[in-house]
Amino acid sequence: MTIQLDHFMVPARDKAAAARMLAELLGVPWAEANAGPFCSVFVNDGLTIDFDETPHPFPVHHCAFRVEQAAFDAILARIRAAGLPYRSTPNGPVDMQVNTHHGGSTVYWDAPDGHYWELLTVSYARKKK
Repeated sequence: MTIQLDHFMVPARDKAAAARMLAELLGVPWAEANAGPFCSVFVNDGLTIDFDETPHPFPVHHCAFRVEQAAFDAILARIRAAGLPYRSTPNGPVDMQVNTHHGGSTVYWDAPDGHYWELLTVSYARKKK
C-alpha cells in the first residue's frame, strides 16, 4: 500500500476560528468537533487538517497546498478579499506578489497563530521528469 497522509494536527489558540478561516480561504468544508476535540478542515477526500486548541506554547507549522491554476486564482482572490497580507517567499517581507520562479504560481500567508500556509501550482520539491 502506498503511504498517504490522512490527517495533520495543527495547534491553535482558537481552533474553530483557525479551521473556519483556512476552510473559507481554500473553499472547502470544515466542522467543529468532528473527531474528538478537533475542528476539522476537509482539504480533499484523502486529507483532513485537525485544529486542536491549546494554551501551551507550540511550534510554527507550515503546510503547502498544490492546486491547479484556476483554484490558485480563486483562493488568492479570497485571500485578497479577506485583506490578508501575503508574500512571494516563505520568510520574506509581505510584498503582495506571486512567485513564478518555479514555472508556476506560489504565495505564502500567515495564520493568526503564527503558522504559515503555502499555495502553489507546480511542485518545486517534485521535479517533472
